[in-house]
Amino acid sequence: MTHEDRDAREETQRLQTLRQLLGPRVCHRLGVYALPEGFRLSVVIPVFNERNTIDEVVARVRQSGVPCEIILVDDASTDGTRELLESWEQSEDLQIFFHEQNQGKGAALKTGFEHISGDAVIVQDADLEYDPAEFRYLLQPIIQDRADAVFGSRFAGDSQRVLYFWHYVGNRLLTSLSNCFTNLNLTDMETCYKVFTREAIQKIAPTLRERRFGIEPELTAKIASLPGVRIYERPISYNGRTYAEGKKITWRDGLRALWCILRYRRGLRC
Repeated sequence: MTHEDRDAREETQRLQTLRQLLGPRVCHRLGVYALPEGFRLSVVIPVFNERNTIDEVVARVRQSGVPCEIILVDDASTDGTRELLESWEQSEDLQIFFHEQNQGKGAALKTGFEHISGDAVIVQDADLEYDPAEFRYLLQPIIQDRADAVFGSRFAGDSQRVLYFWHYVGNRLLTSLSNCFTNLNLTDMETCYKVFTREAIQKIAPTLRERRFGIEPELTAKIASLPGVRIYERPISYNGRTYAEGKKITWRDGLRALWCILRYRRGLRC
């Protein structure tokens, strides 16, 4: 028996035990379900100066319980991150790409999206603000063919680090304005955790323009404009960090997000 077969057998036994103990309805609510045979998730991780956290992030993705291909895009880091990633280039489960000049999160995501081969794709930040242990929970509506995209909401979760009031206000205002144009009822448009089916992301990835954090409203507007698209939102935990700990987004990015909401209000028709 191969290592993969043994893991699959153990996973099946674990799920059967949980169904017996909790019942099918509770398992459904908790995101306890079997992944389709051969399923693989593409995890795109934009990286810029995250030498202190990227090793732990990759380890957590590997331990998520979901078969993954991990796509790392280094956006011209200068703190030793690039050299660390170069030492990983022989890892079989990693694809690593390097930008020679810093271009921004949006540009790194577009590079990553061009190389996905999984059945679905999720965006993972390179810090420790978001927990890959929640991949399976976020994937559930897609696996059960109820959604084409799933947003993880930091404002609907039950465990959040208390941080900046004005960031919270800004996020809610941007989300509300975005909803006015997309006709969605999201609670967290600016969330990192966005999951797409491969078919959905392949329709919008070639059209992406934003290089920095404006990618969030652009992705939201364009996925919302797909005919017949099904979008879900699920609560997630969030361990936000301070500027002293490496947080990069600023008020200028908030202004850019406002402009992007207006610029991409027609979605793919822009």
